[in-house]
Amino acid sequence: MLPPRFLLPVVLLLVLAASAILLPCVGQTFYVPGTEIYWLRFHRTALALIAGSGLALAGLVFQAMFRNPLATPYTLGVASGAAFGAALCLQTTIRLGLPSLIFAIPTVSLGAFLGAFLAMGIVLGLSRRRDTTSEQMLLAGVAVNFFFSSLIVLLQYLSAPHDAFQILRWTMGGVQNATVASDWLRLLPIVVLMMVFLASQSRTMNVFVTGNDRAKSLGVNVERFRAVLFIGTSLVVGFIVSATGPIGFVGLLVPHVARLLVGPDHRLLILSTGFMGAIFLACCDTLGRLISHPAEFPVGIITALLGGPFFLWLLLRRKE
Repeated sequence: MLPPRFLLPVVLLLVLAASAILLPCVGQTFYVPGTEIYWLRFHRTALALIAGSGLALAGLVFQAMFRNPLATPYTLGVASGAAFGAALCLQTTIRLGLPSLIFAIPTVSLGAFLGAFLAMGIVLGLSRRRDTTSEQMLLAGVAVNFFFSSLIVLLQYLSAPHDAFQILRWTMGGVQNATVASDWLRLLPIVVLMMVFLASQSRTMNVFVTGNDRAKSLGVNVERFRAVLFIGTSLVVGFIVSATGPIGFVGLLVPHVARLLVGPDHRLLILSTGFMGAIFLACCDTLGRLISHPAEFPVGIITALLGGPFFLWLLLRRKE
């Protein structure tokens, strides 16, 4: 009989499917599948499932790539770059009356993607030397993160109170604006392709995390593989943040929990992390709808409230 950890991805996939069907029913009022309100909730739940999966996988990739359990899309500046791009577009759209859609793409979403691409380019530019270590690349990402975070604060300071609140609200992250299928269908193939690619590279990732020297001795082109992982994952994060805003701690918390359950083997870890991230964010969004009715907590606040104590526990655990 297979060990329980080999069955976990299958169990998580079943839970994910059940979550997609049942969570939209949950609220201050219970709605059965097929009603109009149910479908409105379904769209936001679907977006939460897809975004949660992508963010969790991004965290797993960055932790493996830098061999650092604290690496996330936030510590590398990608999410903050996307948030700045969105905030800048939001501000210029309000002040200059720019169109809300460009080529059928929301202007704010386009700005977020371009911001993530810019942050990724800066980090790669700062670490373009061939002898750059993972630690130096990680520090470059942290510097970029602080830089873009400062620019966001500057935008808020220069904005009118109402405009500043809109920027603040967007940077909290959320899936509440998903009302049609196109909001999550744009992300679905991107996240699925990411999971398929990572699953196909699971053996290489198992070698990669053992160290550069060992990976090179086994035929892995470390520099190229690291660049492919960083660029591809950063672009996926940019797409997700452009749709949901920056949602923190998913990429930190979920990969660690999955690793505790299935171990370090990426052949199991990738699928488990992707499915668990989807379930986690969808449940957090449902909780945010329930605890403050008729208002609602942005899902980014819920993940931060859960992820903050976990982050402290992780720091204390590493010192033991």
